[in-house]
Order: sequence, then C-alpha cells, then structure tokens
Amino acid sequence: MNDSLTLLLEKAKTDKRLKDRIYATRSERNPVNALCELATAEGFPITAAELIDEGETSCAMMLRSVNGGGVEAPEGWDDLYEMFFAALDYL
Repeated sequence: MNDSLTLLLEKAKTDKRLKDRIYATRSERNPVNALCELATAEGFPITAAELIDEGETSCAMMLRSVNGGGVEAPEGWDDLYEMFFAALDYL
C-alpha cells in the first residue's frame, strides 16, 4: 500500500476522531479526492492520480510476475482506495 496511506492508517489506529473523519469522506461528492485532501491535511500527501496509478501498477506488476500464466487479475486488486478502507475496517 502507498506509504502515505499506510501512515494514515497507523495514525487512525489510535485516533478515533481521525478514523471517523476518514469514513466520512466516503459520503462526499467525490470520495477519492476527499480522502486525498484529508490525508494531505494530516501530513500524508497523496493525490487521486497517485492513488489510482499505484493500484493499477501494483496489479500489472503482479500479472507480469507470473510469466504469462495469470491472464486475469484477481477482482479488486487494482483498487487501492477500496483496499485502504478494507484495512481501516480491520483496525
């Protein structure tokens, strides 16, 4: 996961108010941008483009690592945004 999001998760472990604010971004008109703005305001800068690109890049690297054996990506592996919230739910 992206370093900024990992650090944001670490901070949210001990800061319930922050965790609630993170969840509140999901109800915003543009939830991805809202999450990025909150992360940046908390000192963990990330942009929506970085968030989307990192998920796609990670998935592409995983597929290349199987030397042609993996023709279909596992569902959801390219969605870093959803993976972030899955990790947050786990806290």
